[in-house]
Amino acid sequence: MSSVYEVSEKMHKMRAKLYPNYLPGAGGTYIARTTNEAAVTIEDICASMKNRAGYSGTYEEHVQTVKHFFLEMEYQLGDGFSVNTGFFTIRPNIGGVFQSDKDGCNPAKHPITFRFQALKRMLRLRDDIEVIIEGYAESQGWISEFVDLEENVVNTMFIAGNMFAISGHKIKVTGGDPSCGVYFVPVEDPSKAVKVTRLGENSASHISGIAPDTGYAYNKVEIRTQFASSGTTLKTPRILTSSFTLERG
Repeated sequence: MSSVYEVSEKMHKMRAKLYPNYLPGAGGTYIARTTNEAAVTIEDICASMKNRAGYSGTYEEHVQTVKHFFLEMEYQLGDGFSVNTGFFTIRPNIGGVFQSDKDGCNPAKHPITFRFQALKRMLRLRDDIEVIIEGYAESQGWISEFVDLEENVVNTMFIAGNMFAISGHKIKVTGGDPSCGVYFVPVEDPSKAVKVTRLGENSASHISGIAPDTGYAYNKVEIRTQFASSGTTLKTPRILTSSFTLERG
């Protein structure tokens, strides 16, 4: 980062678009969501290290080393250890409540999840980011937010069987076409999209339901609907895809 003439130059640019804010009492305001659609993989990051940062080892060995690191981290988490990478921490968490020490641990009532927390070194990255607002999102409709209601995480992950809530604009699932619905679409193989079979609330700005299991680590949320506006139905479904990618927990 340059400080020539006492002007701090940002090292990164983060592009975003504005979406209506549907929180109570927040009418007329907007929230920003990044426009990046792709999730970078271990292979992508290792390739960048080789090409951009001049990593001296072989690409193949580097990918294997990183994957082995995460496999070992997974093993340690499975034994109940917290992991501190210096950039973020991960710790296992046992959900639910127990009546006494005589209770057994029931996976359905006491699901194990993993909690992530950014540390100071990663949080410093915020000082090097310039956010560029590229205007409003498309008016035909959009998905602005996905919340796993049981984990209380936003636009980052989901756990199959957990209740979720989607916020957006013109997202109501309606129409006679059998393809209409909410889908979880694997980034790796979109042809394996899984349709949500249990929807709760279904309105133009809010949808709730139970998350399905796609069997894939990274997924997009997709809404296929013939809804256009109040009292209007399209002849063919339109497709709304989340700008963010969800990791399967």
